[in-house]
Formats: sequence, C-alpha cells, structure tokens
Amino acid sequence: MDSAFKPVAPVLPAGFDRFFRDISMRVTELSDDDRLWVKERTELLFGGDFVVSRSEVHDPHKLPGFIATEGRERVGLITYCIVGDVCEIVTIDALCQFMGVGTRLLEQAESVARQAGCAKLWTITTNDRLDAQRFFQKRGFVIRDVRLNGMTKIRLLKPSLPRTGDYGIPVRDEIEFEKLLLP
Repeated sequence: MDSAFKPVAPVLPAGFDRFFRDISMRVTELSDDDRLWVKERTELLFGGDFVVSRSEVHDPHKLPGFIATEGRERVGLITYCIVGDVCEIVTIDALCQFMGVGTRLLEQAESVARQAGCAKLWTITTNDRLDAQRFFQKRGFVIRDVRLNGMTKIRLLKPSLPRTGDYGIPVRDEIEFEKLLLP
C-alpha cells in the first residue's frame, strides 16, 4: 500500500447535518414532568417564574406547549396561549441556536394554532434580542408595534430584570411581532 495514501472523510452536502438533527430531534407536548423544568428555564431567562406581555401576566409552566428533545436531553421549549382566534407565543427557548430547534417548535405551535382556527400568531421580544428579531422575521412575522420604554412598566412587576441585554444593548423597548395565518 502506498504510504502517501491517507483516507479522506466524505464531504457531505451543506445542511446534511441538519437532516440528521431533524431525524433525531423529537417535539412532544409538555408533560407534567416537564413543568418544573419550564419554571426553572423561565426564572433563568425572564428573571422570575412569570412573564408579562401587553400588561398580562403569564405563568409559562402552566400553559400548553411543546418540548424538543434529542435522546434524553431537553433542547428547547415553546409555550403558547390561544384566546379566540389569536395565538400568542408566550415563550420560546432553543438551547442550541441555529440548529433548527426553534423552527421545529414554532412550526408545531403554528400547526396547533391553525387547527384551533386561529387567524394569527403574535409574540413580543425586546429591543436587545436581535437574534429573536431575525428569527421571527425570517419565519414570516412582521413588526406590528414598538412600545418605546415599555420595559419601565414591566420592571415595576419584575425589578430584577437586567437593564443591559444581548450584545450589551440597554433593554428598554418591547417589539411586538405578528404573523397572519392564511387559510
């Protein structure tokens, strides 16, 4: 055998790793066993076990939602609230970004909203969450409203919220996104 011969790993097409992730990732409804974990994630991400949107308080660990797992590992979650023909995405959390976790969770919630006869999805993020803004806009959401200094009112309920967020940006404003669900 030629001593200069070295085996070469096969070159996989772009996105091929995503194909395998999609096969191994499972998205299931939140179970009672997941609720404590949802509460812990909410406390970690939102500075308490509740979130506020449009001045309404939500307890995500009590809401319907989905969890994404790979094997025995939880890799993401989404919670939502349907009122009438509108579905609010209350929380979405992908523990590994840019791997399709958030997309799969959002697709599942959108499917439930459509089955429930919802005409639109909506969600709120803050001005510092540039990755979230990109995520929602790439998936058909548009900016519906911007509440300048909206976080001032929320900090009255949650004084522990940080004043500086992603990328060192001051957390001041709420940005509301919506997606119309066409039949």
